Amino acid sequence: MFEGLSVAMVTPFKNGAIDYTAVSNLVEFMIEGGVQGLVVSGSTGEAATTSFDEKRELWKFVKAQAKGRAWMVVGTGTNDTAQSVGITKLAEECGADGALVVTPYYNKPTPKGQIAHFTAVAKSTKLPIIVYNVPGRTGTNTLPGTIAQLQDLANVVAVKEASGSVDQMSQVKQQSRFTLLSGDDSLTLPVIAVGGEGIISVVGQMVPREMRALTDAARAGRMSEAQAMHDKLAPIFKAAFIESNPSPTKFLLSRMGICANELRLPLVPVEPSSETAILAAAEKVGVKLASAVYA
Repeated sequence: MFEGLSVAMVTPFKNGAIDYTAVSNLVEFMIEGGVQGLVVSGSTGEAATTSFDEKRELWKFVKAQAKGRAWMVVGTGTNDTAQSVGITKLAEECGADGALVVTPYYNKPTPKGQIAHFTAVAKSTKLPIIVYNVPGRTGTNTLPGTIAQLQDLANVVAVKEASGSVDQMSQVKQQSRFTLLSGDDSLTLPVIAVGGEGIISVVGQMVPREMRALTDAARAGRMSEAQAMHDKLAPIFKAAFIESNPSPTKFLLSRMGICANELRLPLVPVEPSSETAILAAAEKVGVKLASAVYA
């Protein structure tokens, strides 16, 4: 479940509020480009600085905008299990097709605590759950052996693996029944090569057609074709993370005319030197820029 190309979309802001015109622009651009799933309110979506009410309104809007053309998974995980349960119940009420539940950050729970957390969230809902392992953000690595112990939870269906270790991702696939999704754009090809079924992408909102082509080719075993697309996209894979995500992405989307280059503190726009590098990467990849910056 959730195989193929999903995109962890940014949350567009304008003058401090969610910009629903830009949300519509982004959703349409991605779906027209072949994106199969939308992941809303993840770390790329600045979920940590959006309120409960903002999430509710955003999820309902994206669900209505997608009109069934792409599934909608929403980020519901926090470092507070009770709060995560509450947000997951909200996601179900809003018509989400699944919930993305990150390993609790800051608290640094043991494997036993991680299992208890995911179990509590999964048992609180009928929604399919994607476990999200991203040690670089959480400070805690959810190991393959820990993930394997979640297999008795019927609605835990997939793992978004962003440890950066292809070996660890391979072990997740070997030790569990879950759909394995890469959490790193640059590792899409190698993760699929070791049994992964897709990617929850960041750059897919800037180059959706190309990321869909890469994912489809790799999943079909057309590795030379997939390798060629990987090589083409390598500059933007790097540029999208030249500073803290999603700052580089929002800058480039603003230059594409899709949304404003506005973030919520503590995130700030990228530095001028990073802007230059991002635009150079976009040119190499063939990203079409707008005649005017979105403002």
